[in-house]
Amino acid sequence: MVPQRAGQKRKVVEVAQVEAEEDNGQLEIGALNGEFEGDGEGEDVVSEDDSDEGVDEYDEEDDEEGVEDDDELASDEIPSSEEGEEDVRQQLQDLKTSNGHSEPAQSLMGSDTAKAVAAIASDTPVKPFDDDDAADMPNYTITTDANGNPRYIYGEIDPVYDSDDSDAAIPGNTIGNIPLSYYDAYPHIGYDINGRRIARPAKGEALDSLLDSIDIPEGWTGLTDPATGKPLELTAEQLETLKKLTRNETPGDGYDPYPDMVEWFTGKGKEEVMPLSGAPEPKRRFVPSMHEHKRVMKMVKAIREGRIKPYRAPTEEDREREDAEQDFATYDVWATEQSRPDHVMNIPAPKLPPPGYEESYHPPPEYLPDDVERQTWEEQDEEDRDRDFLPRDHAALRKVPGYEQFVKEKFERCLDLYLAPRVRRSKLNIDPESLLPKLPDPAELKPFPTTCTTICRGHEGKVRSISIDPSGKWIGSGGDDGTVRIWDILTGRQLWKIKLSKEEAVNVVSWRPGPVDTCILVACCGETIYFLLPQNDLCTPETEAKSRDLLDAGYGYAATAPPPSKTSTGATKPSLSSWTRPPTPLQDRGCLLTLTLHTTPKTLAWHRRGDYFSTVSPSTTTVSTAIAIHTLSKHQTQHPRLRLRGLAQTTCFHPLKPLFFVATKTKVRIYDLQAQRLEKELLPGAKWISSISLHPQGSNLLVASYDKRLLWHDLELGATPYKVIRHHSKAVRAVAFHMGGLPLLADGSDDGTLHVLHGKVVGDLMVNAAVVPLRVLRGHAVVGSLGVLGVEWHGREAWRLEDVVVCGVAA
Repeated sequence: MVPQRAGQKRKVVEVAQVEAEEDNGQLEIGALNGEFEGDGEGEDVVSEDDSDEGVDEYDEEDDEEGVEDDDELASDEIPSSEEGEEDVRQQLQDLKTSNGHSEPAQSLMGSDTAKAVAAIASDTPVKPFDDDDAADMPNYTITTDANGNPRYIYGEIDPVYDSDDSDAAIPGNTIGNIPLSYYDAYPHIGYDINGRRIARPAKGEALDSLLDSIDIPEGWTGLTDPATGKPLELTAEQLETLKKLTRNETPGDGYDPYPDMVEWFTGKGKEEVMPLSGAPEPKRRFVPSMHEHKRVMKMVKAIREGRIKPYRAPTEEDREREDAEQDFATYDVWATEQSRPDHVMNIPAPKLPPPGYEESYHPPPEYLPDDVERQTWEEQDEEDRDRDFLPRDHAALRKVPGYEQFVKEKFERCLDLYLAPRVRRSKLNIDPESLLPKLPDPAELKPFPTTCTTICRGHEGKVRSISIDPSGKWIGSGGDDGTVRIWDILTGRQLWKIKLSKEEAVNVVSWRPGPVDTCILVACCGETIYFLLPQNDLCTPETEAKSRDLLDAGYGYAATAPPPSKTSTGATKPSLSSWTRPPTPLQDRGCLLTLTLHTTPKTLAWHRRGDYFSTVSPSTTTVSTAIAIHTLSKHQTQHPRLRLRGLAQTTCFHPLKPLFFVATKTKVRIYDLQAQRLEKELLPGAKWISSISLHPQGSNLLVASYDKRLLWHDLELGATPYKVIRHHSKAVRAVAFHMGGLPLLADGSDDGTLHVLHGKVVGDLMVNAAVVPLRVLRGHAVVGSLGVLGVEWHGREAWRLEDVVVCGVAA
């Protein structure tokens, strides 16, 4: 019978009868048991070890002999019939008596099964072998050992695997944990699971020739598997894992070495119910602990020595003592106090002073207060009293009442103990005066103004501005009454007066700087700027002629000036300013030229040469027209596009360089007029700048602000103030350097005071400017929350004149 293989159809094989005369008594056992291989010639039965080619030939022969279809039989068993049984019996008889030869069946068959076949009698009925019978047949041989005892010798098992299971393990080396060097002298390297030897793979030239003849397979590493001796092949994933491990990286994609903790036993529905682990208790929990044994022995030793006393039932006295302690609990602050050695850093807790005679319940009469002392003590505040109680006299101690301040005193005592210092800390013994800078004596910094020598009275209302003549003889002033007045600086007498407006106030009055051969006073009243030539023989004829020629020179330039620009529609653009001659009545009184603007100028600053001056109109909404630079000799007005961030407040010119200073509410911007660019930006940090003043050398700038501060800027340093001076209680409205070469400066505030300071500036960059306060001048009236509105220094002397707020009364 041919064993069935996976995927092969079942077929029927007919066994031909064996003729004793033709095969000379040889029986093909393969026809009876398919597990044995036939050794005769011309076999027609195919065993399990036959190749696929033999199977194909066998199938073709069956087809030629007319084998019936596979579907006719339902099993692979050999069909049993009476004729078949007769043939089998005949064959068994021939084994014993064939042609008179009696050969053992074992020699004929070549297997151990022949013994069982030979033992069958001729008259014993024999049936064909089934698969079940072949499986029940014993696979061993019984022999006799040297001692005469039976010995069982088992046959070799053929490990044929005919299952369709694809998960079967590949046979591997089973030598275990044994070094392969033990097999160096043998042609094999171990044994598989069936006990067969595993041949050693080819090495040397044979392996090299094999590798040269074939391509290197995918996953080839050049390594050798120690278990099989064959080349070790790894997949791409395994190679990538090894590469990451050598680089100390995570082995797999998406692996997070720091995952978020999973709260398994917190939150709703995650409460712990079962134990964390079901493992059995470790052995160490059943072994006595040596550490606990040592502790127990220490306690036993302490009990024996008497340091630990065993429990003793409390007596009646102990219970009464415990009840008394619970009813009246006492706390002794010094119960746990331990004496400490004397040390310079140790400060003991303060002790209560011992009681005096006044705390006695029956003090002497001299310690008892009288009615006046009692009344005085009761009228005083608790903080001002020298003691917390008044002594009282009681006839007996039992008549002393409860002290009403008892709880308060005890609380303060506990507070003193809590806040008492525990460590003595050494303090630096430094004189506060030594921390102050060494300022010079003000007497050494003279001259500077100290007293009021002259008062000029005559304005009706507030005096808005003043200016001193370059010659130092006269003072020009303007106020809310719309008049401009000239005063004698020595006597305070009014020399000249002109009425410019009945409704508008004169905001600015300023003398033209430059040589003394001209005498021109400029006044800003409303939207008009007036150029005045004082009368009443204040100027010589030569000075008056030069002043007129200077004011009239611009008319000829205006005649030759280019025509005004026009709009896209061809209309003439309106001019923002106009230079005109005033009416005849004003010319007769000394007003020779007027400049009309569409805005109200609040400040006016001259260039050092006296030909240029700038005006600022903070109230205008157009930033481009707020600042104007005028040329007196050409009667020309320009509005520079400075691109300011905020409304302009005031301006000034640098005395030595072509620099133009513009102050907005919070910043001071410095422009280069020649290069037409922004040179620097100062950040005073003020909320609202009111006035600025530049030092005669041009290296330092003073900024006054309405937030009560005076800011000193060193232009050679950074953009922030070098010094911040806070000595006024109200807004600082004006500040001015002395322009005559003296190191003096002054500022005026709405609090009605003027502060004179010594401000020394040197050319050495390594020496800082020194600021020393000298004198505070008072006496200016404050009307409507307005105090000193302007400050002006004399050109040569250390005199200073200031605007004052007074009620207008004719002098």
